[in-house]
Amino acid sequence: MKAKIAYLDHNATTPVRPDVIGAVAEAMGVTGNPSSVHAAGRAARKLIEDARRSVAALVGADPTAVTFTSGGTEANALALGQQSVSDILLMSAIEHPSVLGGGRFAKDSIALIPAGSDGVIDLAWLEQRLAGEPVPAIVSVMLANNETGAIQPVAEVVRLAHEAGARVHCDAVQAAGRIEIDLAGLGADYLTLSAHKIGGPQGVGALVRRDKSAPIVPLVRGGGQERSHRPGTEAVAAIAGFGVAARIVADEAGKTNEIAGLRDWFESQLRTISPGAVVFAAETERLANTSCFAVEGLPAETAMIALDLDGVCVSSGSACSSGKVGRSHVLAAMGVSPDLASGAIRVSLGWSNTKSDVERFIEAWRRVQSKRDSRRQEAAEAA
Repeated sequence: MKAKIAYLDHNATTPVRPDVIGAVAEAMGVTGNPSSVHAAGRAARKLIEDARRSVAALVGADPTAVTFTSGGTEANALALGQQSVSDILLMSAIEHPSVLGGGRFAKDSIALIPAGSDGVIDLAWLEQRLAGEPVPAIVSVMLANNETGAIQPVAEVVRLAHEAGARVHCDAVQAAGRIEIDLAGLGADYLTLSAHKIGGPQGVGALVRRDKSAPIVPLVRGGGQERSHRPGTEAVAAIAGFGVAARIVADEAGKTNEIAGLRDWFESQLRTISPGAVVFAAETERLANTSCFAVEGLPAETAMIALDLDGVCVSSGSACSSGKVGRSHVLAAMGVSPDLASGAIRVSLGWSNTKSDVERFIEAWRRVQSKRDSRRQEAAEAA
């Protein structure tokens, strides 16, 4: 029998919760179109509205301010899609690729907020820029970075931006379910979420507004679904699963310390095996489940192939850069050297992991490090 893999890539996608699978299967048995007024349609509509309330509750929002989308990428595009080509967009240099695309903003109307070596954006730079002209229409800063886990000072970004007259978009895809989110306290005008990062189905996300007066211009035209913000018949089963996942992670908010302990144990073992390992953003507040590290001279591609053959699943950076292993734009923004950045490996934990999963990684990594040391010794002897 093939051995079970050790899946340590929750930031790419979190394994679907068993209760979510059950809810999706049950919802797929509901026949009605949620826009129909008959009993079958009302049953489908109830599934959507129940999920809307659960997703809203996860971030402390008004359910009527939740717009369901096909995922975090579409939600980000929708948040950045209402501006005219003459507007200015400020966004952090460490944003997800779906934000770096800039939505409908013209490329020459986009400016990047730099990040420090700790992976946190430069608030002083932002404050200085906001004091100048022209004032940006929107500032986009993620709540937690998907590669390093570094948590960003979004509440302070909001204060500065609102004082200058700009709206704020916050990509909270990686933060949801991993840190507490209170949209009212955070103050962002737009917040984006994705179901598959919290144990829900792939293919569904949400744009949440703090104030329903914040404008939304649909990316496509069609019917009146989602209050005309996102036309098209809703993915009822996926949305129902999203709602169940939101309720589960809200109930498990107290388990963060367990995952943090597992992450910290992992990093201590890593440093024992690879004393030269660099853990990025280790000195700043970061997600409890995330560890992004590198060993200089050990390419990520080499390490990932070896780990995969040992049944260990990890990433080299954002999953949205699938099909290639290259230098991370996040690490580049942090000033990490190309040689070190080329070896970046991300381990991200979640509900499905136990210590045995991490132990399996450690044993596999021990072999990776041993082979590297042997090759270096052979090269030294040959020289």
